[in-house]
Amino acid sequence: MRVIAGTARSLPLKTPQGLDTRPTTDRIKETLFNILQADIPGCVFVDMFSGSGGIGIEALSRGARKAYFVENAREPLSCLADNLKFTRFEDRAVVLKQDAVAALTGISEKEVNILFMDPPYGQEQERRVMEAIKNMRYITTDTVIIVEASLDTHMDYVQEMGFSVVREKTYKTNKHIFIRKVDHQ
Repeated sequence: MRVIAGTARSLPLKTPQGLDTRPTTDRIKETLFNILQADIPGCVFVDMFSGSGGIGIEALSRGARKAYFVENAREPLSCLADNLKFTRFEDRAVVLKQDAVAALTGISEKEVNILFMDPPYGQEQERRVMEAIKNMRYITTDTVIIVEASLDTHMDYVQEMGFSVVREKTYKTNKHIFIRKVDHQ
């Protein structure tokens, strides 16, 4: 795994051993950031279930102002710390070492521009996060929420929470679901 573009371009990133994490492949990461490229410079980026931090580090490399990394497993946290040090992004990174839902209260921003989550498949963690962020002030109608999910994941329930699925990008083995908060004015 490597940083694809930006100031840390081509730098290799450590990934945890074993099957507990599934780092997003470079090809899928590149497609995701091609979609987001206009939104990245100067943004506040949240990388939930961040593992070794490849997505958030890519955002920082491409000009994000700040990135929050949410992870609570020991080995991925160790890789994340090494990767932030190696890419020299420690000064723009906030690592929240706790459960995803609990970590949401540790984000002290007026607005989060992009919230990305790649939770374990089949555990409905994305539903827990969506339920929690619907009342967070920093999630606005301008915030882009992206869920990396298995192909059989359906998120129709987000409409009841005040969100709307605005796009789905399907790959061979998984997909990205793009969600925004609905304006109730």
